[in-house]
Amino acid sequence: MRKKSSIQALVLVALFTALTVIGTTIKIPLPTGAFVHLGNAVLLLAVLLLGYLKGSLAGGLGFFIFDLLNGYATEAPYFILESFIVGAAAYGALLIFKKKPTAIWQVVVIGVVTAIAKLLMTQIKNMVMLLIAGADFQSAFAGALTKLPATLINVTLTVIIVALVYFPLKKALVTTMKRSFV
Repeated sequence: MRKKSSIQALVLVALFTALTVIGTTIKIPLPTGAFVHLGNAVLLLAVLLLGYLKGSLAGGLGFFIFDLLNGYATEAPYFILESFIVGAAAYGALLIFKKKPTAIWQVVVIGVVTAIAKLLMTQIKNMVMLLIAGADFQSAFAGALTKLPATLINVTLTVIIVALVYFPLKKALVTTMKRSFV
């Protein structure tokens, strides 16, 4: 029984990794050069459905693979780290509801906490990149702020999507797991 369970866990991590790659590939370019995508929604769903470690790993690997395949290889390691930090925020918010949100508003709260973590991580990353490029702190902070609208759109879309699909996906996953142990 334990071997079957670990195989299922591996398959679910691989599935959410692939879904993260696909979700990030479905992108809408913005004038800033950034793009809106669905990868963050998949990461949050992975953490909610698989738990912190497996969900963050799936999201991080998905972003890593996407970056390697799409010319962002230098940013790939960062997104594994970010997935674990943002995943920790999501999981921390999930713990508020004893790992079992029962209403859409609770999923929205978890999504908003996750969104704040993602916005902070994006601001810090973009600031550091500008500081490395030689900008002073104020210019780096202001320059990084100009890149946040894409992330703000991404996290808003993430909260909406996850609020709509979490409960049906949770039910499907529970049903599937029960059937596989029969």
